[in-house]
Amino acid sequence: MPHIPRDPDDDHTEAMARRRRAMLTELTGASLDAVAGAAFDPAAARGNVENFIGVAQVPIGVAGPLRIRGEYARGDFIVPLATTEGALVASYSRGMRLLTECGGVSTAVVEESMQRGPVFSFASAAQARDFGAWIRQRFTEIKRVAEGTTRHGRLQDIGQFQVGPLRYLRFDFTTGDAAGQNMTSRATAAACEWIAATHPAHPVYLLSGNIDTDKKHSHINTLLTRGRRVVAEAVLPRTALLDAMGVDTADLFRWRQASATGTLLAGAAGNGAHAANGLAALFIATGQDAANVAESHASLTYTQLLDTGDYYWSVTLPSLIIATRGGGTGLPTQRECLELLGCHGSGKARKLAEICAATVLAGEVSLAAAVIHGDWVSAHERLGRNRPAARP
Repeated sequence: MPHIPRDPDDDHTEAMARRRRAMLTELTGASLDAVAGAAFDPAAARGNVENFIGVAQVPIGVAGPLRIRGEYARGDFIVPLATTEGALVASYSRGMRLLTECGGVSTAVVEESMQRGPVFSFASAAQARDFGAWIRQRFTEIKRVAEGTTRHGRLQDIGQFQVGPLRYLRFDFTTGDAAGQNMTSRATAAACEWIAATHPAHPVYLLSGNIDTDKKHSHINTLLTRGRRVVAEAVLPRTALLDAMGVDTADLFRWRQASATGTLLAGAAGNGAHAANGLAALFIATGQDAANVAESHASLTYTQLLDTGDYYWSVTLPSLIIATRGGGTGLPTQRECLELLGCHGSGKARKLAEICAATVLAGEVSLAAAVIHGDWVSAHERLGRNRPAARP
């Protein structure tokens, strides 16, 4: 059985990465020359990855300019997108140019919260119900214990849901500029230990009863928010849409009704087109936890065909999970991409959230227009097929 080499004292070194690559090459015959091409010291990845062997080099393109008139993001932005899908950057860039020509995108962060959802078990439903009342009476004490574990986390509320003798608690925190999953886990664990020790029944509990729905889409997060709820909105003048995309606003609205009905029929996570495309590319470029796309891609599109013939379009992201500190945001490549946006470090998470929402809106506009106009497939044929160059 193969053994992965490790150094318990200092495992994040080029020597250890080389040893692991050599073991893998001997075992499989695979060349790892490209994987070995990290542009930074392996020590920089400490806390981000174990058994380091190198890097996955994802191409980064830039889209824009995108004019944003938000509360935190203001100005014209060039957005880095890391992707292997041809035509994606071009499509987002097309949508961004149109939105900019139309005066830009208004954005607002309307709610913030990060959850951990423990579940407590009792002998009967009545005991679980009474436990819920006990929790409500002691919120101030629980808040003190939870916040004693963190400088930035603040406990806002504890939601409660009961099934049989089980009482599910949903701890809601604000987490500053961090995504906050680890922060809320630590704080909630401390609170649960205090609860179990202090409550007369000394109930048993599981730190996550899955009602926080970490790393997966859920309707409860769409309703109650996980991470940040962000809205991006714009008005597209009829003439601008016709000139740029060859699509009339009346046709756009008519097909919007058909696609919304299809979403209902499918039971999809959102009624937009492809929020996950832009978010995944932006997440990878800026060092976000890519698995959070599972929650973050849920999107709610709302449109109006105005009396003037112009088109109001908004996208709401109810569970956008991003950070500008911690996690992968400090890695060299990812930090550079955050710096391109002016979003690295403290006090920048809301700005990044607004940029994410505006980027999603640009992608929705571009793809919808391409489908209606009939150049969706042809654009992918031209830009998205990795064919060998033709011989003369």
